[in-house]
Amino acid sequence: MSENMITVRLELKNDAIKEELERIISSVGGYSIRKTNGSGYCDLLVMEVSDRVNGEFDFVSSLKKSGKVGEVFLTSSSTESDVLIHALRTGAKEFFPQPLRQDEVASSLIKFRDQMKDAPMNLRRVKRGKIINVIGSKGGVGTTTVAVNLAASLNDLEDVKSVAVIDMNLIFGEVPLFLDVKTAFNWGEVAKNISRLDSTYLMSVLAKHPSGVYILPSPTDVNGENYATPEIIEQLLDVMVNEFDFIIVDNGQSLNQISRKILELSDTVLLVSILSLPCLINVKRLLETFWNLGYPREDRVKIVMNRYHKNSVLSINEAEEGTGKEISWLIPNDYNTSMSAINQGKVISSIMNKSEISSSFRDLALALMDKNESKKGKKGFWSWKNKG
Repeated sequence: MSENMITVRLELKNDAIKEELERIISSVGGYSIRKTNGSGYCDLLVMEVSDRVNGEFDFVSSLKKSGKVGEVFLTSSSTESDVLIHALRTGAKEFFPQPLRQDEVASSLIKFRDQMKDAPMNLRRVKRGKIINVIGSKGGVGTTTVAVNLAASLNDLEDVKSVAVIDMNLIFGEVPLFLDVKTAFNWGEVAKNISRLDSTYLMSVLAKHPSGVYILPSPTDVNGENYATPEIIEQLLDVMVNEFDFIIVDNGQSLNQISRKILELSDTVLLVSILSLPCLINVKRLLETFWNLGYPREDRVKIVMNRYHKNSVLSINEAEEGTGKEISWLIPNDYNTSMSAINQGKVISSIMNKSEISSSFRDLALALMDKNESKKGKKGFWSWKNKG
């Protein structure tokens, strides 16, 4: 979900036309085809209309006025004058008669892509949120601790308006426990009611923590998973990135089909480990798995060393040599503060705001905001390592 990709949604009745357009769009490049129908913002809507000149064209006009689409391309098997006139009145940028002429469609897509590329980013109507995928190298390394405290730290930043946490640990999800929040719904319920999914339905099922962070927990039984597919989770995240600045995914240690889809969609993957040999071996295996899958990109994967202290038997240099990748972030060991926060159902910053571990989460949040200001003792946020 790179911000540089132009999002396009296809609302087409004719499957053959849809397949043809998908091929043309893929050949042009620079576009990301949205899989959802009718939810969230897209830069370009390609819609098929009939010769009914009222309902469908009214729908297109309402979408343009609502700000949910940037521009509209229309296509139709009808070339009656009424259809062409109404297409112009809706403000459609292009109209393609059927059968499609591939060169004409490709030319229009290239022209639109180049116009979007030249436009300043601040003129883009909607900024999509970022998906931060937190994965543990092993159980017990503090993946959920990192997820919930990072979410709270992001939510505290002045430039961030909203943050959500989604718990993908089936049955054993602990996000509600860590935050002492009672939830009525989970993503299994969303999966069962996917046809209802829009921003209104989404916000009605989320729980809100006093820190301001929204929570979507995992199902507490296997029934919820039965309704979930990679495509449904993609649709859920697609709606969420249009509602939140950041979506923190507590992905646990799973690499099932749904987890792989989330990996593919993630803007940043935080691979959480501790300085122990079994964990570092798992980190290396996970990294090799990522590279074999072809996603996520290497620059999007950051190794976060949790519970770090200088007197560890293994050093950061040894960890980097063993995993073949730089350690991006160190979270200091503060067992007492971390456990106190968990047992109280609070985030660390609310009980020990001036602690070193709380500062580490704040700085990590800033790094994810692309704040590149240098600080004393740091070459830059992602190059910081307090090596002992």
